[in-house]
Amino acid sequence: MDHSHRDIAGGWLRPAVFGAMDGLVSNFALIAGVAGSNASARTIAITGLAGLAGGAFSMAAGEYTSVASQAELAQAEVEVERRELVRAPEAELRELAELYIARGLDEELAYEVATQLSRDPDQALEIHAREELGVDPHDLPSPWLAAGSSFLAFAIGAVLPLLPYLLGAVELWPALVLTMVGLFAAGAVVSRVTGRPWWFGGSRQLLLGGAAGGLTYLLGMAIGHGIG
Repeated sequence: MDHSHRDIAGGWLRPAVFGAMDGLVSNFALIAGVAGSNASARTIAITGLAGLAGGAFSMAAGEYTSVASQAELAQAEVEVERRELVRAPEAELRELAELYIARGLDEELAYEVATQLSRDPDQALEIHAREELGVDPHDLPSPWLAAGSSFLAFAIGAVLPLLPYLLGAVELWPALVLTMVGLFAAGAVVSRVTGRPWWFGGSRQLLLGGAAGGLTYLLGMAIGHGIG
C-alpha cells in the first residue's frame, strides 16, 4: 500500500517553529518584565518593537551561520569522498561492499551490488555520501531558507504580545491573553506536523511561555521597586 511521509529534512520546519515560539515567549517576557516595573505604555511599546526587530535579525543571522556552516562541512566531506573515488576506487568499492555485508548481504552479492553502483561516478559519490556521511550532496539545507523562515516566524510571534499596545492598550492583560492564545495555537499546529496530540503540544507551549512571562514580570517588579 502506498503511503506518504511528512517533510522532515526540508530545512524550514525547525527554524520556523523555533522562531515563532521564541518570538512569542521572548517578546512577551520582555514586555511583561518592563510592564512589571510600572513603565508607561509608550515605553513598553517601544521596548516591544526593539525586541521584535533585534530578535528577528538575531535569529536570522544565527540560523544562517549555523546552517551554512553545517552545509559547508558536509560539502567539504563530500569533496573528500570525491577525491578518494578518483585516487583509490578499488578501496572505496571494497568499503561500500563491506557496508552492505554489515547490513546482511552475502559477500558475493554485496560486491556485485557495489560494483554496479560504482560504475557511474556521480551515483557512486552520492551513495558513498549517504552511506558514510548520512547526507545527500544534492539536497543540503539552504541557509537562506533557514534564515528567512526564522526571521518571518520570529517577527510574527513577537508582534502578538506587542499588538495590544500598538492599538492603544495601557495594561498587560490584553497582551497576556493574546500571547497565551497564540502559544496554545502554535503548539497545537506544530503537533499536526510532529504527530503529537494537539492538546499536548498546545498545553506544553502554554505552560512554558506562561512560566517565562510570569517569572520575568516578577523580576521586573523587583527591579522596578528596587530602583524606585
